[in-house]
Parts: sequence; C-alpha cells; structure tokens
Amino acid sequence: MTRSKAKGVGLLSGGLDSTLAAKILQAQDVEVICVTFVTYFFGAAPGIKAGNTLGIPVHVLDIGQKHLEMLKKPVYGYGRQMNPCIDCHALMLQEAGRFMAEQGADFIFTGEVLGQRPMSQRREALRSVENLAGYPGRILRPLSARLLAPTIPEMEGLIDRDRLLDINGRSRKRQMALAEAYGVTDYPQPGGGCVLTKEGFGKKLGALLKHFPDAAAREVELLKWGRHFILPEGSLCIVGRNEADNKRLESLAESTDVQLRVSDYPGPIGLLLPAPHFEKDLELAAMAVSAYSDAPLSTPAKVAWQHMGNTGVLSLLSPGKDRLKRHQL
Repeated sequence: MTRSKAKGVGLLSGGLDSTLAAKILQAQDVEVICVTFVTYFFGAAPGIKAGNTLGIPVHVLDIGQKHLEMLKKPVYGYGRQMNPCIDCHALMLQEAGRFMAEQGADFIFTGEVLGQRPMSQRREALRSVENLAGYPGRILRPLSARLLAPTIPEMEGLIDRDRLLDINGRSRKRQMALAEAYGVTDYPQPGGGCVLTKEGFGKKLGALLKHFPDAAAREVELLKWGRHFILPEGSLCIVGRNEADNKRLESLAESTDVQLRVSDYPGPIGLLLPAPHFEKDLELAAMAVSAYSDAPLSTPAKVAWQHMGNTGVLSLLSPGKDRLKRHQL
C-alpha cells in the first residue's frame, strides 16, 4: 500500500545539483532532511547555507578521521590528483545511511548526475558506490533516476518515478533552467570545493603520507601553510611565507617538532617534522629558514632551534633558494 508521505535523507553539498534534488522531492511532498559533511579537506558551510535557503534542516556530520583513513588506501583508487571520489562518496553514503536508520527515513538521495564526472558518476561507478556503502537500492538520484534502475522507494510507491528526471552528461543547461523555474538563484559554480583535486596540494599530501603514514588532522592542516620541503632523511620541513603563515605554524607546533628561526634578522618560522635520524636533516632545514629570511648570502647566519626541551644554534651560509628547489614540494 502506498504511504502518504515518504522521508528521505539528502546529501547536501551546497551546489546546484544537490539543491535541485531536494527541490524535486519536496515537489512530491517528501519529507526532506539533509546531511552535510566536515573533513580535513572540505567543510560544511556551503551545505548549511543551502539548507537555510531551502528551509530544510541540515545535520553536520564530522567524518574527518574516517575520511583520512580511507584516503590512505582507497578501494577504487584516486582521480587525477589525490581525490578518491568513489570511496569518498561511498563513505558519505555509509554515514548518511546510519543517519537514515536513526531518523526512521526510507531512503538516501543525492544530486549526482549520470555522466557528469568521468570517475565517480559513470553508471558502473554509481553501482560501485552503492555496494561499497552497503545500501544498494536505497540511494535515489532524482536528476538522473529515469536513466537508472528503479530504486526500492520507487518500486514501493513512495516516489513517483515519472516525476523524476533523466539528465545525462556535463551540460548544466537543464539544471539552470530548473533552478530558474524553482526560483533558485544563489548557487556556486561547480567544482573547487575539495582541495584534494588541486595538483599542488595532492603532491604535498602524497609525500606526507609516504613519509608519515600515521599522519592525522594536525599534519594535514600544516600542508595548507607555508613552503614544504622533503629532506634527504625523510623529514618534512615547513617554512612560513608571511606573517599569517608564521602565526599558524606557531599555533600548530608541538614539542616533537623542531622549531627554527634566524636569530639576528627578520625571517620565517620553520618547523621540522622529524623522521628517524633527523639530525642529518637539521642543517638543511636551517638553511631553508635562512634562505627565506633577510640574512645576507655573504655571511653566515645564526639559526636557533629547539626540540623536546633541547636548544641550539647553527651558524651557516645560506645556500640560496635555487639550491633548495629540488627538495621543495
């Protein structure tokens, strides 16, 4: 027997597609609640903003550590950079599924569009995501539903399949026309929300996880600040680029890090995340800090360091920035 009102949990990124998916279901008098996610690589603000605009309750789920552990060894690998999109979507759907059970909802829905993204929104990838998440048949994609196999809520009569859409591919013309029809005007351009898709950040993250496989939130946050160098023994050296970097590096520093600074001239903070036998990297880290300070190249600079209660000063000539480039990420 057809129920009077279905209840769906939506993944609301804040983008146009997920917003439209919610609007389509609201038009069928579905009770819509949404979740948005916080990781170390993207935040919840766009989803919260979209929920406020739509008048839909939005619950923020922090999956930072789970997401990082998944990122270290994704089942379906990475995209062009260090973006494990299939595994990432599966993790979010898995968490949304738990929330669905807690809320007594009937299904999960997303704004995914068949063929829009080459890695994660192919037909096979959508099936893989469902299976990996553990909710096959319970994930509705309203924008492309009529091009996909009927889901359980459709077959049970909770959702009218004929009122769902058949959008395919990368063009956004239909979505933009639908947004105009719904009166949705304030939405971001697609892409750009996840730093894992950025080439420079992906390279830094790959190097971090290679040399520091137990890296957690702090180490990932450090990658967002300063210049980064992988030194011969495997230590990671971070050198501030400006005052904002210096302040952030100081706030993130721990006693296990080696902190460095030129004594007699203005210059950056340096942090050395030490690998075993890091003593061999200490001099090169000091040279990096000196190279980006106001210390002259012609005379030795004094670089003070501290680590685990120990302190010292290295007096050395700066090698110049060019000689450090082969170590820079």
